[in-house]
Amino acid sequence: MAALVTVAALVTVAAVLVPASASADPIPRTEVPVSSSSPVTDVEASVVSVFAPLGPQALPHPTACDYLSYLRWRSVDGPADSAAADRILVAQPGIFEGAGAFESVARNTVSAAAAAGSHIEFWALDRRSNCLEDHTGTQGALAAKDVAVATNYYYGGSEIGGRRFAGFADGDATAWLAAQGLEQTLRDQYDLLRLEVPDQRVRKDKVLCGGHSLGGFLTGYFAEWDFDGNPDTGDDAGFNQCGGYFALDTIVKAGTPPLVQGIPDLDLPAAVADPIADLTGHLDAALPVLRLPAVINPETTNLLAMAGVAATLDPDGVNSLVDVLPHNTNIDATLRVLLSKDAVMATTGTPSVRELYATNDAVLGALLDDNSQPFGFLQASVGFIGAEPVVDKAFPTLPGMESLPLIGSALGDARKAAPAVYGDPNVVYTWNDYDSLDASEQTARYTDPSSEVTSISQLARSLAEPPLDFTEWYFPTALTIDLAQSGSTAIREHRLHRDGTERNPILTLQGTGGIELPLSGNPNDHPIIVQGYNHLDVLTAAQTQNTALPEVVSTELARFAADPVW
Repeated sequence: MAALVTVAALVTVAAVLVPASASADPIPRTEVPVSSSSPVTDVEASVVSVFAPLGPQALPHPTACDYLSYLRWRSVDGPADSAAADRILVAQPGIFEGAGAFESVARNTVSAAAAAGSHIEFWALDRRSNCLEDHTGTQGALAAKDVAVATNYYYGGSEIGGRRFAGFADGDATAWLAAQGLEQTLRDQYDLLRLEVPDQRVRKDKVLCGGHSLGGFLTGYFAEWDFDGNPDTGDDAGFNQCGGYFALDTIVKAGTPPLVQGIPDLDLPAAVADPIADLTGHLDAALPVLRLPAVINPETTNLLAMAGVAATLDPDGVNSLVDVLPHNTNIDATLRVLLSKDAVMATTGTPSVRELYATNDAVLGALLDDNSQPFGFLQASVGFIGAEPVVDKAFPTLPGMESLPLIGSALGDARKAAPAVYGDPNVVYTWNDYDSLDASEQTARYTDPSSEVTSISQLARSLAEPPLDFTEWYFPTALTIDLAQSGSTAIREHRLHRDGTERNPILTLQGTGGIELPLSGNPNDHPIIVQGYNHLDVLTAAQTQNTALPEVVSTELARFAADPVW
């Protein structure tokens, strides 16, 4: 099955991601089926790419970046024409997130709707910045059933299908991303909707717009945007492209994400906002991609995909990924930050995180599970360590910090654990999946079945299989900064419908763990708090939960799609 996924992915790469020659005519639209090992078999997926070139003012960029791409999921017995579907859910990803992150929730939602007699589609958008990514290594590893194929490609100079990794893009290769801020991102969604569903009346009737995390705030701006700058021509207004909105662990609201509850978004006058926008424009040009020296940068976001490959191919294999990762400052520092049990270990490198004997599932769990991953926006609830001894994790946070006001909301609400034994081949750390927790006293100190909702195997598959991947290597700095520029002239010229989010019904689904956001307060909003879910769980939760009930988020999305009226 993995080989089938790879064939589809490589065809997509050839058609979309590899720059065409200057003399070649652009292909208006391509759609490539994606085979999958998902247990949800009544849903099929494809990668759609539509030619929508950047304007002549854009800095030099690959031809691939003149295409807009998205993952399309639909019922296997539903209509081939999207306009004939009963509803289309269109989702904006969160920060550092790609279309593949919606793999589980999309399949579960389309399946739930089909079970209720409705044929809907779910589209997950890829931002233009994702066109710079090269997934040849991870897809090649899936085909060869060997994660070393990926590390040899990305770090060893090996070729796959005659292609050699050009390195992680930087400098002039990413300069054009300085202009990929809020206005271009919203324009891309609008253009894609117009090209794929040309009739505005059909869009208004059948499209639901939403997103995860950052995607909720992008949807808020989209609802208020006027794309021709003329408020008297309503067909191009953002709220008229959608019949409703949905928020996945976020809120549908224009403006800056409220990092601290109770602090309102500041809509500064243009006289103040424009000089600030000029200054931040210089920052965008100097740092077009949001990256840190470790943990968050193109190389480390790709590392998550490789961890998914290792856990997909050989979940019980020991150190398959860690053993083949190269030693460089970025990777070594990232592994120390995420996997060290205390500050001494992180600072000195003793014991080394590479001396831990652990299965591939356990490594992936350590990277993303809410009982280990220190940052709330990267957490999922995927089970817990097996019977091997653990201690309270004391880096980069301290035990108990998750319960502190303000700080705790950024760290998630779960108690953190770390392996207690390193360097002993007789102690191999294993992983118990979300529905297979043991009844030990050790496990009970950290978690219980009510707060475990995502299958480690399905999380691994979502990270590894989709040809438009889970993570976003090159997140444009401008997109984050622009969210706080609501008072600038450039945004005021198009943000003309301040009641846009109130023109349509909203479904908001927020977890009780992970990051903490206030509710929108919008009179058209229908908020649902989902117990036990963390920030990523709203995307990754298993179709059947430990309660033996269907997954909540997808069930509610399917219900909303059937009748988006409160």
